[in-house]
Amino acid sequence: MSFIDKIRACNAWNPGDFVPLMLDGERIGMLRQGAAKALRRWPDRFSVTPEVVRWIDAPADFDGRTALLAEVVHTLVEEGLISHLHGERYPVTAGNREQARCLVDRACAPFFGMRAFGQHLNGFVRTSKGIEMWIGRRSADRRLYPRYLDNLVAGGLPFDLTLAENLRKECAEEAGMPAEIADRAVAVGAVTYCRDSERGLKPDVMYCYDLELPEDFEPRCTDGEVEAFYRLPVEEVRDLVRDTGEFKLNCNLVIIDFLVRHGIIPQTDPDYLAIIGGLRSPLC
Repeated sequence: MSFIDKIRACNAWNPGDFVPLMLDGERIGMLRQGAAKALRRWPDRFSVTPEVVRWIDAPADFDGRTALLAEVVHTLVEEGLISHLHGERYPVTAGNREQARCLVDRACAPFFGMRAFGQHLNGFVRTSKGIEMWIGRRSADRRLYPRYLDNLVAGGLPFDLTLAENLRKECAEEAGMPAEIADRAVAVGAVTYCRDSERGLKPDVMYCYDLELPEDFEPRCTDGEVEAFYRLPVEEVRDLVRDTGEFKLNCNLVIIDFLVRHGIIPQTDPDYLAIIGGLRSPLC
């Protein structure tokens, strides 16, 4: 195994298996052929061809488009084509979340191949022996990746919260972290990937943060999503990412980005340039 293997695993998809979903000349998603066929039941809303799906006669206003898409989603959930609703609403956008054309439930974004946004935080401590990282283990009842290792804090980014508001919320829920500590987090960029998953295409953006924590900080999960925390030497975390499949897949990328920025993956690594490029893969 290698760091590149983890990056490639997050970017495994065949464009030929998908067709674009268009709204007013913008590509807002990528649909599997089966998902595209499912939209034929609404011929007054979607024009479906083998090459493209167009959302036709869409309401001109943001709320109207959101309401109409929610009706479609409700039917798809009833028919089992989408497994569930999450209860958080994500932006439907061809660009940044601020350029949203409407909203969709978080759990439905992969079905439509719509862009999704999240926040991931690397919590670390500087010791006399070097950097140590706080790592969480996901609870056994998590719908996705139960009991896999995870970043100290990670979560989706709903449309109705700012980045700062949502990061505070996630830090409190997942690590019992007060706002005065969470607000010290340093925004260090974003990692992007595009992956074919069981639920559909995931062209995802993860905003990344580093947070240097005090020596006496002890994370405490308050929402039941994490069952244990470990403080590990960064070299051990490096080896777990590179050599095992213990981490939730996309968390590998966030840690690899941290390892690059802190010199743990050196510029002399033979895959260095490929790693740098792979962490910012084009979104479909």
